[in-house]
Amino acid sequence: MLILTTKVNSMNTIIEQSLERSQSYQEYRDMVAKLVVDESATGNKATAERIDFTKLNDRRMKRWDKTLKVSDDFKEKVAAFNEKITWLVITESWCGDAAHIMPVINRIAELNDNISFKTVIRDDNEDLMNQFLTDGSKSIPKLIMLDETTGDVINTYGSRPSVATKLVNDYKTEFGKLTPEFKEDLQVWYNKDKGQNVMEDLTHMLCELEPMVCL
Repeated sequence: MLILTTKVNSMNTIIEQSLERSQSYQEYRDMVAKLVVDESATGNKATAERIDFTKLNDRRMKRWDKTLKVSDDFKEKVAAFNEKITWLVITESWCGDAAHIMPVINRIAELNDNISFKTVIRDDNEDLMNQFLTDGSKSIPKLIMLDETTGDVINTYGSRPSVATKLVNDYKTEFGKLTPEFKEDLQVWYNKDKGQNVMEDLTHMLCELEPMVCL
């Protein structure tokens, strides 16, 4: 019991320190826009490839910020949520999945003042990332749902929405690894889905925490 308590306390300390370094979504968007101007990228290595992806992702997020639509059903469910929580998202400017997912997270958080959306950069928060690996990998974006009162971790989400995760896993099972062609197809899927799968997944998480939301 002492070992378990120590681990929990250690993780809570890591999360608190990461929150102190966190940015709002708008601050993150402003940072990415500046990186585009400066020909740079977040993370330990601002390679030419990551710089190019940062430019592409800036355009993607601009598009989603303007065009993303939320149904009345989603709006009602999210608005009914009464718990105070924080969505702390680990990300990088060059991550393609993040560029499609983060605008959706932000739009949902905007619907309810009880949901606080914060972002941190993966390579600047390795201790945090190491607490929330996906199958042993530092996959992003990774959303950590926190109870604002206790600071406890309630749930996690990512690095991809549920349908995209199944597509990826099925492809890996059949072919062993993801190909450039599959990755292009995945981007097409994101564009066709228009954020609906992320909305469904996150609303389901809210419903699990507060079942009355979905009645």
